[in-house]
Amino acid sequence: MTKKIIALLLLCSPFNALHSMAGGLMTNTNYHIAFDRMFARGTTFDIDAIYSNPAGLAWGHEGWQLSFNVQKPFQYRDIEASLNQPYATVVGIERHKFKGKATADPFVPALFVSYKHNNWALGFMAGIVGSGGKVTYKEGIPMFAVPVGGMMSQVAAGINAQLPAGYPQVPGNFYNQDAYMQGKQYIYGIQANYTYRFNKHWSAAVGLRANIYNGFNRGHVYVTSDNPIVQNAMGSSDLLRLNLDVDQNGVGINPLFSINYKLDRFVLSGRYEFRSKLNIPNDTKTLSITAAPSLQPQLGNVAPLAAPYQDGVKTRYDMPALLTLAAGYEFIPNKLRGALEYHWFDDRHAKMQGNRQKELKHGTREILAGVEWDINKTFTVSLGGQRTDYGLSDQYQSNTSFACDSYSIGLGGAVNLNKHLRLNIAYFCSLYSDYSRQTEYMSIPVSETYSRTNNVFGIGIDYKF
Repeated sequence: MTKKIIALLLLCSPFNALHSMAGGLMTNTNYHIAFDRMFARGTTFDIDAIYSNPAGLAWGHEGWQLSFNVQKPFQYRDIEASLNQPYATVVGIERHKFKGKATADPFVPALFVSYKHNNWALGFMAGIVGSGGKVTYKEGIPMFAVPVGGMMSQVAAGINAQLPAGYPQVPGNFYNQDAYMQGKQYIYGIQANYTYRFNKHWSAAVGLRANIYNGFNRGHVYVTSDNPIVQNAMGSSDLLRLNLDVDQNGVGINPLFSINYKLDRFVLSGRYEFRSKLNIPNDTKTLSITAAPSLQPQLGNVAPLAAPYQDGVKTRYDMPALLTLAAGYEFIPNKLRGALEYHWFDDRHAKMQGNRQKELKHGTREILAGVEWDINKTFTVSLGGQRTDYGLSDQYQSNTSFACDSYSIGLGGAVNLNKHLRLNIAYFCSLYSDYSRQTEYMSIPVSETYSRTNNVFGIGIDYKF
């Protein structure tokens, strides 16, 4: 039993796709504050076109532009576990919510720089293009708590069976469990584009982005007992100790291209980003498992189970190919504009650890819509919405990497402080659908419900030279 639990703890430790921004399972799409307040930015000619519509820079500001943006997301990722009888009594859990807090400290920055001259333009962007945060479970997660509870129940039963008649029995809550798990994923991106306008209707852009992965998986599970009967039977007050500390760093490259068609007040655009292969090696600081003397013979040979976390072993975290299509129309010239947009992420062909991508029903699909109104020469307001469908399945979801389909709403505005400087502010929230599934840990059936909340505040400045 103990050997199986160690296998479970090791094989399920990494936290994948700590996603706290907008976009697909591994890819962010909100870098500029204009996205947060409108979402559908695929037909913009402003400086955020460097990402959202690179070919659109050909119709943008003549000369230099600069933009700096910061966003602060607040997200919770909770797992509620429920067990029916008799398992609830055996494990010691009937219903419990394991609360996870995702953070991006201190904030998520993005920098844009562009230069346009006549029919050509150059664009540069740096930001967090994938994942973007840490998630912490201070009480551990069900896949730890449930099997450990089951194992400790067996330990108590074994000890009680050997006690003399009438001797005080070891209670089911004889042990203390200290479980803590934290994972981090940041994918920093540096992107450069070249844009050229062929005529009064058509333009195109090509670009290249370097994706720099930085992450870690850290945690521990300590099972101890103050009960003297247990200590005597087990040979120690420390029954089980697991420690994991693994850093991961790597780089991937992907090209991209974009086209834009403009006819008076009507704009069509398309963008395609190729898959970025990220094969990340482990820099393992700590990987240790110890048990009380009487449990040690049960540990067996766990070396093969620890193999994925040994120093130098590589894990796939590919960023998928992305196709975007957008249509925009200016209802009132230089006053009121709107856009519709579609995103498709080819997640099923972007490799993940253990080939989990094959469990998805389809790649991520997003529909975005937004409107923007220039009230006057000083003030602009905008509103947008987004629907995200990940193609999830029970087999894809796990305690350490789960997603929930969502609707997102964003709003905000811009203030032209002078002819050069613009201030952008925005807020958006994501309304997630809970995901429920039936699973089991060490033959113990468990009902799990995954839930998430997400709120993002952003502020940025644009400067035109």
